[in-house]
Amino acid sequence: MSIKEFPELSAEQESELVESLLHWCLGNGLVMYPPNFSNCSANNAPITLFPTPMPRNSFKNAEDVQKIFNELYINLVSKEREWLIKELRELSKYDSDFTGKLFEIYEEVTSNGQVPQPLSLGLFRSDYMIHNETNEIKQIEFNTVSVSFGGLSTKVGELHNYLNSSGFYDSKYSNVYYEGQEIPISNSINELAQGLADGNYFYNNQSENKDTVVLFVVQPQERNCFDQRHIEFSLLKNHGIKSYRLTLEEIESKVTTNSNKLYIKSTMDEVSVVYYRAGYSPDDYEHNPQSTWNSRLILEKSLAIKCPSILTQLSGAKKIQQLLTKKEIVEKLLPTVSQEDLKKLMSTFVSIYPLDDSEEGKIAQKLAFEVPERFVLKPQREGGGNNIYKEEIPSFLEKLDKSDWGAYILMELINPPSYKNKIIRNNEVYNENIISELGVFGSILFNEANGEIYTNKNAGWLLRSKFSSSNEGGVAAGFGCVDNIYLY
Repeated sequence: MSIKEFPELSAEQESELVESLLHWCLGNGLVMYPPNFSNCSANNAPITLFPTPMPRNSFKNAEDVQKIFNELYINLVSKEREWLIKELRELSKYDSDFTGKLFEIYEEVTSNGQVPQPLSLGLFRSDYMIHNETNEIKQIEFNTVSVSFGGLSTKVGELHNYLNSSGFYDSKYSNVYYEGQEIPISNSINELAQGLADGNYFYNNQSENKDTVVLFVVQPQERNCFDQRHIEFSLLKNHGIKSYRLTLEEIESKVTTNSNKLYIKSTMDEVSVVYYRAGYSPDDYEHNPQSTWNSRLILEKSLAIKCPSILTQLSGAKKIQQLLTKKEIVEKLLPTVSQEDLKKLMSTFVSIYPLDDSEEGKIAQKLAFEVPERFVLKPQREGGGNNIYKEEIPSFLEKLDKSDWGAYILMELINPPSYKNKIIRNNEVYNENIISELGVFGSILFNEANGEIYTNKNAGWLLRSKFSSSNEGGVAAGFGCVDNIYLY
């Protein structure tokens, strides 16, 4: 099927569209705080004026494999725990200040042989780009902690549908420009809130209990708080479950435990689920590290369900992602998967290499210096701004002690299509080629001790776009924007 061109509007029509777009954003919470903000001032989130094309089959394939990916990772955590722990112990040697500290906490809370709370909740996001030559989805990474923009994703879909339905995309007659389900809306706000409600339900022995609460662990001065707030609002509106927001710095003084149950000290509300929207980066622990790391230990020792558990978070390390591209490992973790589903899953992988002293690692070291333009170098870090791209790889590696190379993986670059969409950021419209990244959310509740799965669901999607000239794509980090799909 042919792709519709982006709407071509006169300067006056585009000005009217932008004004209505900004009003809608501010009126409906499609916003972020600017740097150095005050509580009463927010800007529109960086977004596209129009939805970006995506092949319908590619989108469907990404949705089809999400629950399989959910199961793959929780089977790793629950059924191949010894193997995972062995790999993480080795990885901790390269990253002692972060991965190592998380792993130490895991070992401390399981010193008696088991986690205090075997029930675990995963709100995951699998990120893809479309490979230009084949229209296949290719996985960039699988995120196991603090997956963001589920709130704003719903909102940008609603915005594009509003602009389309109101006739702002039609340059002649104020008709709709996109038809029917060409620009679907992600239900990620409600689906992610449902995942948290599932955690609350199973914490309370499979009963609806509105007296227990969800604790959002957030970063100080969180500019992206509205993305999180939309999920909190849905949790209260649709499930009657209250939530609290605390930073890691506040945990020691504002929570308490009794018989290992976790409570909000000021109200003595019992916490059913700890939802981490912080704690995924060393930066989250740098301010008062003794207090912040102790706060993480307090939470992990409690009987509240963690989203994610510390072992589930660690399973999202880039080194583990590299190992999970091997067919023999996938088949071991998913012994009952159908050949059709296995083929779909394996088709999403690009080549990923270790940079250690193994035979595969030696091949990677050679590739990194001889054809660096084909690769991206990734550390064990989440959030934008951490990767090393293409020709910058050799000089970066040369600055490191070779014994530290094992902390990185070398990943084949994906060649996505680019489109001439428009991005609005801080009231300025940019008209440049963009490339896009599709994230599919998943929700899974499971028993970490025996691998039993209680819920396994898709939870909506996210499209992020960035200038094709930019390597990084983090919206909060200032590299990209929130977008929505136009299916063709």
